Amino acid sequence: MPLASIPSPSQGVWYLGPIPIRAYALCIVLGVIVAVWISERRWRARGGTPGTIVDIAVPAVIFGLIGGRLYHVITDWQLYFGDRAPNEPYEALFIWNGGLGIWGAIALGGVGVWLACRKRGLSLGAVADTVAPGIAFAQAIGRWGNYFNQELFGSPTTLPWGLEIEPGKAGTIEGYTGLYHPTFLYESLWNVALGFLLIWVGKRFTLRHGRLFALYVAGYTLGRFWIEGLRVDPVGGVDHAVHFLGLRINQWTALVLFVGALVYFWATRNKETEEIVVSPSADPSGGVTAAEQAPPAGEEDSAGSERNDDEDKAPDGEGDGKAQAVPEEEKS
Repeated sequence: MPLASIPSPSQGVWYLGPIPIRAYALCIVLGVIVAVWISERRWRARGGTPGTIVDIAVPAVIFGLIGGRLYHVITDWQLYFGDRAPNEPYEALFIWNGGLGIWGAIALGGVGVWLACRKRGLSLGAVADTVAPGIAFAQAIGRWGNYFNQELFGSPTTLPWGLEIEPGKAGTIEGYTGLYHPTFLYESLWNVALGFLLIWVGKRFTLRHGRLFALYVAGYTLGRFWIEGLRVDPVGGVDHAVHFLGLRINQWTALVLFVGALVYFWATRNKETEEIVVSPSADPSGGVTAAEQAPPAGEEDSAGSERNDDEDKAPDGEGDGKAQAVPEEEKS
C-alpha cells in the first residue's frame, strides 16, 4: 500500500438549484479567460489596439470547441457508434462529459482567428505569436477538468504522487486497486513551463511571422508524445486504445505536428515582410493610433504588459500601422 497518493475528487459537478455547475466546464472557461488576459496585454505591448484579442477570442473559442469535439468524436467514434458503444450517439454532443481534442481545437480555432484577422486586416502570424504563451497556460488549467472527470490517467504506478481512480472507470485495469500515473498533472506542469519558456524566448529573440507559435506547437507536441505513451485510456476503441505501428493515434498526431512546426520555423527564418498589428480602419480615438507600430518582441515584459508612455510613441514619420522590418543583425 503506497504511503502517499493523489486522491480523485468525489464529484465533478455541483448543482445550483436545477442548474449543474461542472468542474470540467469551469476549467475550460478559466483557461480561456487567462489566455485572453495574457494575450491582450501582450498585444497592447506590441502596439496593437486594446480589445482586439478579446474580439478575436470569440470566434476562436467557438470554432475551437467545435474542432476539439469533432476530433474527439472522430478518433473515439466507437464510444458513440457501433454495437459495443457505451454511449448513445446523441451523447457525442455532451461536451461537458469530457472529450476535447486539442489538435482539433487548435486547427479549427485557428480558422476562427484567421477569419477575424482577415476581417480586420491584421497579420495572422503576429496574432499567433502573441497568443502562443496564453494558449499553453490555458491548456495547463483545462487539464484539471480531466482530473475532476477521472480521465486521461496513465499506467499503474507505485510513485507517491500516483493517482487514485475509481474502479470501473474507462481505462482502469480489471481487478487492480492501486494507483495510476497522473498524466493530466504531467501535461499541466509541462504546459506551465512551456508558457514561461515562450515568454522568455519572445523577450530574448526577435521571432516574427508565427515562429513563436511554431515553437509552442513543437514544445507542446514534444511533451505530449511521451505523456501520451503513459496513458491507458482507450483512445480510438471501447476497451483498449487503438495503436498503429506501436504508437497511439495521438502520438502519431504529435509526431507529425512536431516535424511540421520545426519545418515551418526553419522555412520562415529569413522572412522579412511587414506585419500589421493595427487595423487600417482602427479608430484613432481608441487610444492607439494607426501610426503605432510593433516593437521588437524583446520589449515585452514577462506577462506581456504595456510599455511605458515613452515606449508607446512611434518615432516621427516611421509609423504606418505596420511592424517595421527587422534589421538583419537582429533576426534570430
